[in-house]
Amino acid sequence: MTSPPDASPYLRAATAGLRHHARALTKGSPTAPRPADRAHLDTLHAHLTVLHQLLDQLTEQIRPPHPTAGRQLAAAHTRIWQAGAAVHDAFHTLPATPGGSGSDCDPERLPEGPPVLTVCQRHLTAGHAIRRKTTPASLTPLHGHTTHAS
Repeated sequence: MTSPPDASPYLRAATAGLRHHARALTKGSPTAPRPADRAHLDTLHAHLTVLHQLLDQLTEQIRPPHPTAGRQLAAAHTRIWQAGAAVHDAFHTLPATPGGSGSDCDPERLPEGPPVLTVCQRHLTAGHAIRRKTTPASLTPLHGHTTHAS
């Protein structure tokens, strides 16, 4: 008897990578990743944004034949966006990397290049997507976080 083909090998690999990374952070091993910094949060934000897109696609596929499951996935879709928004905000509260221009902290100027501009573009794109499919009432603040795009 043969086993069915793995329908989501990349998702399993991403999960394993995140699990390994989380263990390395908590164990403090000599090979542990560096402490969280802006680059770390940028990568986490990218992961959350792709997960947000995946949940959007799954919700669209599941909702018509299974409305209850679709509503649950839609709620998860919203919460993942809120988590990404919180990571985006955390990114901007961390100090700029040493030697950086620091221009991203000046509200009169646009951020200059990656990762600052990249994380903001990603955040705005996700914000537009969530607003097309979600009502403002559904975007209740998460721990005092506002839903306005930064």
